[in-house]
Amino acid sequence: MIRFKSLGSGSTGNATVVQACSGASTTHLLVDCGLGIRQLDKRLGQAGMLAEQIDAIFITHEHSDHIGCARSLALRERIPVWMSEGTWLGLGQPDFDGLLRIARDSDAITVGALEVRPFTVPHDAREPLQLTCGDGDRRLGILTDLGHATPHVIAQLSGCATLLLECNHDPGMLEKGPYPWFLKQRVGGDWGHLANDAAAAIAQAVLAHGLKQVVAAHLSEQNNRPELARDALESALGAAVEVHVADGPTGSGWLAA
Repeated sequence: MIRFKSLGSGSTGNATVVQACSGASTTHLLVDCGLGIRQLDKRLGQAGMLAEQIDAIFITHEHSDHIGCARSLALRERIPVWMSEGTWLGLGQPDFDGLLRIARDSDAITVGALEVRPFTVPHDAREPLQLTCGDGDRRLGILTDLGHATPHVIAQLSGCATLLLECNHDPGMLEKGPYPWFLKQRVGGDWGHLANDAAAAIAQAVLAHGLKQVVAAHLSEQNNRPELARDALESALGAAVEVHVADGPTGSGWLAA
């Protein structure tokens, strides 16, 4: 059984716990760590967890709202950290004291009861990876930072029962919003972030391959509203798929994948 909880989602910091239970053993993977270490400890506590229960950390890319306290946490708790070589280089090649593991596109990673499959995405980072997590029964797709969906992205998500899916902005709100022009171009471009309708199209493409649940994530506080993201997803997916929206500062509750 897989369940997951967003600890925070958006420009204030991204972190998601993925839990897999197999018999008497439980595996915890922390996907991104874009919070201060005290705030992360607090949110883990609210989730009924301790940092020492984390078996591995997976960092999707080097932007500050995803890397956060990853190195401090890893060194404090002696947790292996997976990331692409490009992400590590983009961070300035920090020393992880033997805890660094290099992730590569389509190469499976075993973390306890979880099989993690990273895949490349188009985003304005050095070598960004998103991922799926499976336990042999269910698969969860995590797709929170990319400008557009490639055929490779859609193929990697096929068979996922649940998606934690970026719904970053509403194009109209972005156009009329407070961002300077260059930032609007970056966010709305092919290497930026997903608009609600683009996210809905991705979910719709996965629908025929077992999709049952979508959690909208990484919503912009300035350029989106939860009801807009929900409406876009529900209009594209119909009643067959359950839709949730992760809150920026507090994330989501525990959900079964």
